[in-house]
Amino acid sequence: MTGKSEKLISLLGGQPVIPVLKVKDAADAVPLARALAAGGLRMIEITLRTKDALEAIRRVAGEVEEAIVGAGTVLDPKQFAEAAAAGSKFIVSPGVTASLIAAQGDSEVPLLPGAITPGEVMMALEAGISFQKFFPAEQAGGTVFLRSLASPLAAVRFCPTGGISALNAPEYLAVPNVVCVGGSWVAPDEMIREGKWDMIESLARQASELKPI
Repeated sequence: MTGKSEKLISLLGGQPVIPVLKVKDAADAVPLARALAAGGLRMIEITLRTKDALEAIRRVAGEVEEAIVGAGTVLDPKQFAEAAAAGSKFIVSPGVTASLIAAQGDSEVPLLPGAITPGEVMMALEAGISFQKFFPAEQAGGTVFLRSLASPLAAVRFCPTGGISALNAPEYLAVPNVVCVGGSWVAPDEMIREGKWDMIESLARQASELKPI
């Protein structure tokens, strides 16, 4: 396991689920992060899919000490730099590119790049990234495909994301090369919009207690 990948797994601290969040209003970011952390999910990913995403990251990084916030859906070095400057402790991308790998090389912030083919996995591994995002997990072959990668690419560990729910997450967590999963079910858009922080905390607590089956 390479340095930055070790750092990222260390930040995770055994957390089985990384919430993947779409924050439309930056004012929701702090209570949302606090609810998730109170439920046992300290490490959260705020995707750069909304105009308020970077401000949401700034607020969580500055106001929620108990949370570890990262940026998701990072597509290029410019977004990488912006997310890091906003306070992101880790960066998540849907795929792997040479320019993103180079951006990580110039930063202390670790990258969790998406990879679904052996070639993509090997490209990231060659750059020293041994903890990778398997995305889109269900559409790319799910647990069967991940198990098939375990022997030829034994040095790599994954965070499957895409089509993961409370129902199938335990199946993924049982795969030997899976460290955690990513999912949005712990903080549905409607609950965020309506400020149902107690319900989100409850969903987070259930997710934090998920075990392999």
